[in-house]
Amino acid sequence: MTLEPYVDIPGAPLAVTAPSDGSGRLFVTERGGRVWVIRDGRRAEQPFLDIATRVTAGGEQGLLGFALHPRFPDDPRFFIYYTDTERDQIVAERRLDPSDPERADPGYERELLRMDDFAGNHNGGGLAFDGDGLLYIATGDGGGAGDPQNTGQRLDTHLGKLLRIGVDDATDGRPYTIPDDNPFVGRPDAMPEIWHLGLRNPWRFSFDRETGDLWIGDVGQGQWEEIDVARAGASGLNFGWSVAEGNHCFRQDDCSTEGLTGPVTEYSHELGCSVTGGVVYRGSEWPGLEGAYLFADYCTGTMWAIDARSESVEAPTIVAETGRAISSFGEDEAGEVYATDLSGALLRVTAPER
Repeated sequence: MTLEPYVDIPGAPLAVTAPSDGSGRLFVTERGGRVWVIRDGRRAEQPFLDIATRVTAGGEQGLLGFALHPRFPDDPRFFIYYTDTERDQIVAERRLDPSDPERADPGYERELLRMDDFAGNHNGGGLAFDGDGLLYIATGDGGGAGDPQNTGQRLDTHLGKLLRIGVDDATDGRPYTIPDDNPFVGRPDAMPEIWHLGLRNPWRFSFDRETGDLWIGDVGQGQWEEIDVARAGASGLNFGWSVAEGNHCFRQDDCSTEGLTGPVTEYSHELGCSVTGGVVYRGSEWPGLEGAYLFADYCTGTMWAIDARSESVEAPTIVAETGRAISSFGEDEAGEVYATDLSGALLRVTAPER
């Protein structure tokens, strides 16, 4: 398997996604606050979105997430997750410019969520819609080391979670809706947006377009990197942080694993230092990859694969040593896979048949 250079991206690209509109476009998000449109292997001369003046960028802060409404561009809205100039984490709704369908409206932003943050790292930032049109939001534990405020296990904070909201209506004084089947709805001690908990720094998650399974890469503390999966329909899972790091005790004074969902695979810091969650391959160009979940380590550029159908803990198989600073994976409309290199490139995953 190789990563084939596709197009250079200014700044530090962190995410890639595509609309389901037959246009063949890719939208690439970069940390400094811009989103670029790629069409036929060429980058537009001007950014689709530029909010650089609204963003604190650098390290684990910046414009971290981007998701198009499932009916885009018929529904002209899209959604972003960024660190603002007050260093809070913001999830906001934006829309196309009514006078220019190739650009975002520079004057419109509606804030959906604001999360006060006490440190600059562990911000998560992933956004994605499921097949029912609900928006999922990945948040980190707020930063520091060792989850100092225990946000991963607390239900009274959005931090350290996978959140789930509806964006097509507003209710109860919120600019969004809470799905009735969210697992903690009605509990006075819990945030109703929570879908899953026990995450440290979920760096990239995705839905398997065939099964609906939810895959999460969660960055470890000092020893273990992990991949978690929530099979379609599962809710309220606790992935263990900071009781556990991967399949291993983290809190030495309290390491009861009862009720926790362990990772489907992990690797130690002998092999890398920061996992980048990936995607399950469902394209058609590389049949040998069908059903493989692909992911990578940011520090080493190593790419691994596991069988997405496996129900047991599986050791990952190395499929490439890229030497790249892989910051994300994404799919085009046909299910072919792309990766971003933080140093400034969009790459295409290729796997010549043997």
